[in-house]
Amino acid sequence: MTSQTPVEDAIRQKVTAALKPTALEIFNDSHLHAHHKAMEGVTSRETHFRLIITSEAFQSKMQPARHRLVYSLLKDEMAQEGGIHALQLRTMTPEEQAKRKAQEAASE
Repeated sequence: MTSQTPVEDAIRQKVTAALKPTALEIFNDSHLHAHHKAMEGVTSRETHFRLIITSEAFQSKMQPARHRLVYSLLKDEMAQEGGIHALQLRTMTPEEQAKRKAQEAASE
């Protein structure tokens, strides 16, 4: 049976295999952008993604290096016709995620 979300499936598989994340959230925001001029004639429903990745693999890497790492993992999905058009990333180490959660809890 063919997947209804092949791009999302590829993202999950590649990120999980390479980065072994402790947390991975994938949001398909394509429906929010379907009306944009750049999307005219595009039939794919998997063009705009937002990823939140927590991984030890990001330790001692600045944000640009973390993002380049993710982009390199997904280069095929970004290059293919009807593939990823936009990719929003939030990349954290487990320590950064814990700090963020503590700050959010303190502000509530």
